[in-house]
Amino acid sequence: MPESATTDLSTRRPAEELTPAWVVNPVGPLTGDIVVRGSKNAVTKHLVASMLGSAPSTVSNCPDIGDVDITCRMLESLGCIVERSDGNTTIDPGPLNSSRVPMTFSGMNRIPILMVGPLLHKVGEAFVPLVGGDDIGSRPVDFHVEALTRMGAQITFTSEGMEAKASRLRGAHIELPYPSVGATETVLLSAVLAEGRTVLDNGALEPEVIELALFLQRMGARIEMRPNRRYIIDGVDHLDGAAHRLQGDRIEAFSYLVAGLITGGRVTVHGCSQDRLVTAISTLSGMGAKFEITDSSVSAYAEHLRPSAVETDTHPGFMTDWQSPMVALFTRCEGLSVMYETVYENRFTYVPALNKMGAQIEMYNTPLGSIEGRFIGSRTPCSVVVRGGTPLRGTEVVVPDIRGGFAYVLAAASAEGSSRITGTHHLDRGYNRPIENFKGLGLDIERVMVPKPATLD
Repeated sequence: MPESATTDLSTRRPAEELTPAWVVNPVGPLTGDIVVRGSKNAVTKHLVASMLGSAPSTVSNCPDIGDVDITCRMLESLGCIVERSDGNTTIDPGPLNSSRVPMTFSGMNRIPILMVGPLLHKVGEAFVPLVGGDDIGSRPVDFHVEALTRMGAQITFTSEGMEAKASRLRGAHIELPYPSVGATETVLLSAVLAEGRTVLDNGALEPEVIELALFLQRMGARIEMRPNRRYIIDGVDHLDGAAHRLQGDRIEAFSYLVAGLITGGRVTVHGCSQDRLVTAISTLSGMGAKFEITDSSVSAYAEHLRPSAVETDTHPGFMTDWQSPMVALFTRCEGLSVMYETVYENRFTYVPALNKMGAQIEMYNTPLGSIEGRFIGSRTPCSVVVRGGTPLRGTEVVVPDIRGGFAYVLAAASAEGSSRITGTHHLDRGYNRPIENFKGLGLDIERVMVPKPATLD
């Protein structure tokens, strides 16, 4: 690695030519304890739900991540009063003074679409800019729009975003073509104050969705869960404020367990209960990992890991957000491993960089698994085959998205030589204090300012 990779160049170049980066120097096995905070995939939805209350709500155990900052600023732009302190976030919805999420939030994340239902209840109209988030394939808002339309919203699209109006949302029978997490959340957030009963079929059952439903119930919503992915929501006239401590982030927990395994070390994760990691634990156990599990912690280690074939699926299947750390781990397993992605269309954008580091990974458009493919005919790969056991070498890579970026750090921690990772704003948006956590495990990792790569926007 050239000397410039570990040198702060801010005194030599104009600021606009520099970008944040992480420099990773592998040190061998990573060991130690990690305390994970509340789930990224839950915290922002709880903050949006707080808009619906007639009094303040407090969400505790919030992660220190960029998506929380963005969501809080959105809420403040609408007139909510936000107070944050030591992992606690209190939202006082008050009388909203705006129905429009400003264009400055366009493309930052996918939270604005979830604000449409609450804004219609509070103001009778809404404007949200075009959604953003990670570039992991097609994630259209069609399911959201269809559900809101069936509940009585009038929706139009402009070049800037989506406008909606409704004098009163009404209950409806909604069946999702696919158990989309985001669309299920839109229905829950819109149905709790709607007139009459809403029946949602084929809803998502991810732990973070259930946690949102329980928070809404704590606020006074009438939500019932039935077998076969059915939710029944009877609208009420008003919701109160509520307090809730978020459950631990199962994505972070899995990712740090893999950090220990990929480097031949041992990591103990606190703050994420075993029940949120059942499928991850069983999958890693099948590869030869050993676990010590208590009521408050999960620890993983292995003397030898075997290759495996894994396919992602909706809960309780193998989580799509666990996919990229697992592929990174496959590179250390002697033999051939297979990963088949069924949830998102374009989730292997990180693979070329792993190959650049010395991995041997081939991508295929063919479904290499038992689940019926959702993306048949797509030009983007849905499966990868990993020939593990080849040495990885440090290099320079650009993070494509949150989860792919963490896979780069894992690979860099197990490689030979230093790596420089740019595009790390994705990681800060999705992980709670990742640099501090990795340093706590013994990794030599630093933030620096470096010249912008040609591929970095």
